[in-house]
Amino acid sequence: MSETPQFPMAPAPFDGNSREVDAGACFDWLAQGWAMFLAHPGIWLGSSVLLLVMLMAISIPPVFGLIAAHLLVPLFGAGMLQICRTIANDGEPQIGELFAGFRQQAGQLVMVGVFFALGVFGIALIAVVLIGGGFLGGAVSGRIGGFGIAFGGVMLAGLLVLVLSVPVIMATWFAPALVYFHGMQPLAAMKASFAAGLRNWLAMIIFGIFLVVAGFFALLPVGLGLLLLLPIFSAAVYASYRDIFPGA
Repeated sequence: MSETPQFPMAPAPFDGNSREVDAGACFDWLAQGWAMFLAHPGIWLGSSVLLLVMLMAISIPPVFGLIAAHLLVPLFGAGMLQICRTIANDGEPQIGELFAGFRQQAGQLVMVGVFFALGVFGIALIAVVLIGGGFLGGAVSGRIGGFGIAFGGVMLAGLLVLVLSVPVIMATWFAPALVYFHGMQPLAAMKASFAAGLRNWLAMIIFGIFLVVAGFFALLPVGLGLLLLLPIFSAAVYASYRDIFPGA
């Protein structure tokens, strides 16, 4: 005999299921990101300066610093998303919220960083092997065709890196939000993030192209444009997460 349900009934647990949105939704995400920035520009600029300074300081050691920076990106990403949630709920954001990921789900967020770092460095290793093989083949041939072999190796490495980077980016795009806000396990969150990106591939491609172009121009004035790009991009990611994941 089934038990009598208790009221009020608890909501169903968040399962990470995503929905498909229109390709044009990416422009709405960017508009929301800009609106969130305008709501509290001082907090966003202060958080961006602090984040960039810390990441640059962490990255100073040649190898270990770079690895540490990749591991901490999801934790800082969760902090930026927490600022977004505070603003979305009409609260007063604080720069200290940038460290929210260190206080909640820190271990799981670090694991997302571990998988992200393994993917990035694995792809980089493949590129180095292919490029090195191309130049070695060119040197061994010692002919005009050797340059063609070397150039072909570089082009192949670049193409392979581009192809392999897409799944890594898709798997880590929404993962910090899913881990931080919903307590999902890292692999489950990355799987849900990948599925959401695949389901909305066109909107994500348009969003990604805009990010690459904006990132190029943001780096031109000694990187000062990042102070504007980081908060708008973070808020746009938060908007996309709320749009794609029902119940978020």
